Amino acid sequence: MAVTEAVRTEVLCAEAAAATDTTGGTVAAGRAAQELGLKRGEFELAVHLGIVRTTAEQVGGRPRVGREEIHRLRAEGGFPGAVRERVRTVGTAEGARLLGISPVRFTRLARAGCITPVTFYLNRYRAVVWLYLAQEVLGFAARAPQLLAGNSPVWMRARLDAGTDWRARNWRAQRIERLLSRTEDPWRRAAVLAGALDAVQLAEVVDDPYERAYLAKVRPEPVFGPPGSVVAREAMAQLMQADDPDEILWWRINLIMGLDGARASRQAPRPGDDPRPVPVPVTDSDPVPVSDPGTEPLLDPAPGLLARLGLRRRVTGRRTVGNGLSAKTVE
Repeated sequence: MAVTEAVRTEVLCAEAAAATDTTGGTVAAGRAAQELGLKRGEFELAVHLGIVRTTAEQVGGRPRVGREEIHRLRAEGGFPGAVRERVRTVGTAEGARLLGISPVRFTRLARAGCITPVTFYLNRYRAVVWLYLAQEVLGFAARAPQLLAGNSPVWMRARLDAGTDWRARNWRAQRIERLLSRTEDPWRRAAVLAGALDAVQLAEVVDDPYERAYLAKVRPEPVFGPPGSVVAREAMAQLMQADDPDEILWWRINLIMGLDGARASRQAPRPGDDPRPVPVPVTDSDPVPVSDPGTEPLLDPAPGLLARLGLRRRVTGRRTVGNGLSAKTVE
């Protein structure tokens, strides 16, 4: 009886604390998830996708949700099922059932880059298991029903025969775009782009150690931080880094252009500098190409950019990628 009463008292105290857990018209993430009828993982994905807008980062990096945002979502038609449906994820087997195809064909479509995963988890064997938004899976079926039956097109067979797997690459591109959408600060945006390169590639592009240190300092993290376990954090770090020569080149170009804009806005701090950043006049520059080019050919960058990348152009109109990677010709 005493144990039961103690548990009841603890629950009442927790409920009272949650009910009063508000700051300036905002509530903590746990309380917001409860009021929106979302599980923790569903809520984190909703924030990542921009379905639920959080306030500016607080001390300690814990996000909060405005009361107005909760009221907005609760007032939408079909609440709470509509919100949960937008963040519903499926694995390979369930995704195949949604499309009426075999799991083998679903995997082939995903590996070829037709369907992009939104998140992942590690199974008990520490293998990556990709998850997909159910709505995006159904959207793909509506856009390309010809890929669900019959023979695969030539381009798809060529990718798969070459052993290509676009799941991680497309996941990276979407994740980077969503992180970029959370900030307008040019150095933080450059830091997001830098996260796609390993230490060697990054040092080749950013040879100033103070700039590299600043990029590491200001790099935005996901709203809820990296996955909790050490193994999950290691998997996330590995998956975030580009591993194909074409993709590495793409993010190097993006980072170089992003750094140009960041340096124009202000300089990276040096030891002994005034901690208050001194703005530098911003010059006009081309917008940074964010999306992974996918099957589209890369645009020829300016000659100065090619020199900074250590590349040489061929007279034939092809480009040879030779920035310390294995040589590969890009049509």
